[in-house]
Amino acid sequence: MKLQKLRRTTGVGIAVIALSATFAACSSEDDEPTGGSDTTSSETSEDTGSEDAMAAGGTAEVFGPACSAVPTEGEGSLDGMVDDPVATAASNNPLLSTLVTAVTSIDGLADTLNGAEALTVFAPYDDAFAEIPKKDLNGLVEEGQQKGDKSALYKILAHHVVGANATADAVVGDHETLAGDQLTVDGDPASGMTVTDGTVTANVLCGNIPTANATVYVIDKVLTGVK
Repeated sequence: MKLQKLRRTTGVGIAVIALSATFAACSSEDDEPTGGSDTTSSETSEDTGSEDAMAAGGTAEVFGPACSAVPTEGEGSLDGMVDDPVATAASNNPLLSTLVTAVTSIDGLADTLNGAEALTVFAPYDDAFAEIPKKDLNGLVEEGQQKGDKSALYKILAHHVVGANATADAVVGDHETLAGDQLTVDGDPASGMTVTDGTVTANVLCGNIPTANATVYVIDKVLTGVK
């Protein structure tokens, strides 16, 4: 299987991690997810008044210029995504097809994501992966198929995941990723939000998307973790 889109990753220096073990640890914690509130309630939808939220389905206090690209009905809508765990929900979102192909190229990773108790996922949309040369992306995917959790692609994907569920009222600040490094989120839903790894800074295109076990923030760059 080859992806059709990607970005140069030569020299990606993300520390090797045992992501499956990290997810298992996250799944066993009893702590309440960060941010705590039920983002699918009608009350939060009424409070925001956001045109983007209404365009995307109106079931969550989502924000960002690309929320109108989320389907308004079906499994890929906010109504549909909120009922599915994160990997399944992402597979139904038309903004995330390349990311889903990357995740499913690594045996067992989608199941691991779906089985985690609480996550925050900063999900690069398709055009973010399009910045990576096709040859490099195909090489990452092929290595991922062969090496699984020892591959560079696995480490890159882990760099976009936080082991707690941070909704919009709690996501701003510093977060340790499941790759063992750090992301910093700045801004707010009204004026715009960014996420950076210290090298790459991405804009949040549609944030606070709820799934059954995670909150998703669609971003416009792949965060490589290169220092």
